[in-house]
Amino acid sequence: MYRHLFTSESVSEGHPDKVCDRIADSILDCCLEQDPESRTAVEVLATRNRIVISGEVTTRAKIDYEKIARDCVREIGYTAPEIGLSADDMAVEVYIREQSPDIAMGVDASSDKKLGAGDQGIMFGYATDETENDMPLPIVMAHKLVRYATALRKSGRLPFARPDMKSQVTIDYTGDTPKLNAVVMSIQHDDSITIDALRKIVKEQIIFPVIDSFGIDRTGVEEYYVNPTGRFEIGGPLGDTGVTGRKIIVDTYGGSAPHGGGAFSGKDPTKVDRSAAYAARHAAKNIVAAGLASRCLIQLSYAIGVSEPVSIFLDTFGTEKVNKEKILAALCDTNIFDFTPQGIIDRFHLKHPTFRYRDLSAYGHFGRPDLDLPYERLDKVEALKKLF
Repeated sequence: MYRHLFTSESVSEGHPDKVCDRIADSILDCCLEQDPESRTAVEVLATRNRIVISGEVTTRAKIDYEKIARDCVREIGYTAPEIGLSADDMAVEVYIREQSPDIAMGVDASSDKKLGAGDQGIMFGYATDETENDMPLPIVMAHKLVRYATALRKSGRLPFARPDMKSQVTIDYTGDTPKLNAVVMSIQHDDSITIDALRKIVKEQIIFPVIDSFGIDRTGVEEYYVNPTGRFEIGGPLGDTGVTGRKIIVDTYGGSAPHGGGAFSGKDPTKVDRSAAYAARHAAKNIVAAGLASRCLIQLSYAIGVSEPVSIFLDTFGTEKVNKEKILAALCDTNIFDFTPQGIIDRFHLKHPTFRYRDLSAYGHFGRPDLDLPYERLDKVEALKKLF
């Protein structure tokens, strides 16, 4: 019999791509704190002791790009070139220009025109009842592994650990109950520890406690791969160039659902790549939480400068408990779900300074019990139940 195995990965905030995402989103936060109408599309590259910041920013805010970059790198833990990057003596290059007036003309709201979508594109939202936070189990476990390992590193309980980490979790969905099949964990480290000692510590102090926190039986796990290539001393931007927006599957559903291709970090909420993906997740999660389906996938599509979505697609994978056409009708009811860019921004307060985008730059944008995210709230459940 064939086995149905599915794998998702996650990376830590010290991964080169995530360093770039943190800087880009911190720039966005700084812009919105001073000027809520800021427009940003920031791209960051991290390489050997060098950060390059580019893209389009239109704002009245006064931004010290170099300071933001150095503060982010220092907070992550990169304080020396041999670790992967040095916050104090790395080079920082800034190439920022204003948003194209052709794009702004199509997006800007006016007295006779609603705020238009910042670009064309397709966005997906997904929810499943297999975990408490309505997320797929593999990505939830993968995120927790690197988050927990990072917390131990920052607390000093893993003195050998450096910021760059990756995890991977394989779940066996063959039977009625999902089972853990394999775990991969790679942790950058210094030269003070042997590979055998590191593997033992990572298993006993990171992997086993995280598995146990899910109430999963470890006896059936076939493989644990800890630093499978051996030593991992050269990491971060020293070992691999980082770029903004390259971990889009880590940011979303770990591959359990499609992705429209648009990255999140560095983009202000007029960019529907980001805001509409949040809105689609909110709708899918509320549909599952209302008991209308066990799994829900929503696709939204937009045309640049146009306010209303071009299309809304729904798939419940045969798990719907009510008429699927009625669920789709609820999605199209603007009294319940407003998928216009302005409606999304207002509903989730995406321009308010208390919404910190940098907190989303690592460990996923969805299913975050550590953050009170407005698009994760179950505030449409009762309205949906009344329709059925």
